[in-house]
Amino acid sequence: MANPNDPTRTPPSKARLAGLLLLLVIACALPFLVSNYRVFQFTLALVYAIALLGLNMLTGYNGQISLGHGAFYAIGAYVAAILMDRFGVPYWLTVPVAGAVCLLAGFLFGLPALRLEGLYLALATFALGVAMPQILKYKHLEHWTGGAQGIVIVKPEAPEWTGLTQDQWLYFVVLAFLLVLFVIGWNLLRGRMGRAMVAIRDQPIAAQAMGVNTAMVKSLTFGVSAMYTGIAGALGAIVIQFVAPDSFNIFLSISLVVGVVIGGLASIQGAIFGALFIQFIPNVADQISKAAPWAIYGVFLIVFMYVMPGGVAGLIRILVGRFQRRRR
Repeated sequence: MANPNDPTRTPPSKARLAGLLLLLVIACALPFLVSNYRVFQFTLALVYAIALLGLNMLTGYNGQISLGHGAFYAIGAYVAAILMDRFGVPYWLTVPVAGAVCLLAGFLFGLPALRLEGLYLALATFALGVAMPQILKYKHLEHWTGGAQGIVIVKPEAPEWTGLTQDQWLYFVVLAFLLVLFVIGWNLLRGRMGRAMVAIRDQPIAAQAMGVNTAMVKSLTFGVSAMYTGIAGALGAIVIQFVAPDSFNIFLSISLVVGVVIGGLASIQGAIFGALFIQFIPNVADQISKAAPWAIYGVFLIVFMYVMPGGVAGLIRILVGRFQRRRR
């Protein structure tokens, strides 16, 4: 048994804090060590991490399955694009506006979805994801959405005092939003709201008997999840500089679900691992086989699920637990 008074023994909280600081230092140094294209890819990975954190709140912590979160990603992207293109709103201001719009949209969608659970809710959200590209192409909305042609966005310039390129500047902008949203999510999930979400997921009848307003908690969870995904969509539109209906097909929603499962359900840090998977593994599969890249992608997915059934975050928890037992 390890001596708790041993001065060389680092408390878990301090070790975790040191690890987070190290990751932050690596994240800040990354855009200066790789090419602009890689910076662009890592920026998109950070964007996906925000969306995955939102979806994980809904699915991992609250137990509601959504196969249509790409629709909220699209709403956030179009809100940012329209505000920037039509009204000249600064890019940084469009992000919270997109989050607010998606918060309302998610809350309103969550109200009728209260009657649905499990696979029925999954099918309802799947229908939303399938319908969204067609809604964006609707002729009466073409004046705002640009129809099938979409909207081109001007890439924001980095402030002169930073000395950064455009890609590096957007990387740090997205990283800042990611850190703020992760802190908010961490506090939310470890507070009263988070405990209510988990209670509804595990024992809905007992939670209701204990006084938890299950309907309100479910609707708010759907709204907050949509808000995170909408913010990710707005940031993604700014980074890519273009939005079009076909960019937000049902495959985007499925990819988000894959990222949540690969990263680890009910895991905040799992959003990072899942985002790296959905951003880089398709590129790796394409490099391995130009003829059948999605077959290679499927093999990667099967291997990950076989080796890490609890996701990457689950595997890390197991390895850390074994290491701590060996130390004792």
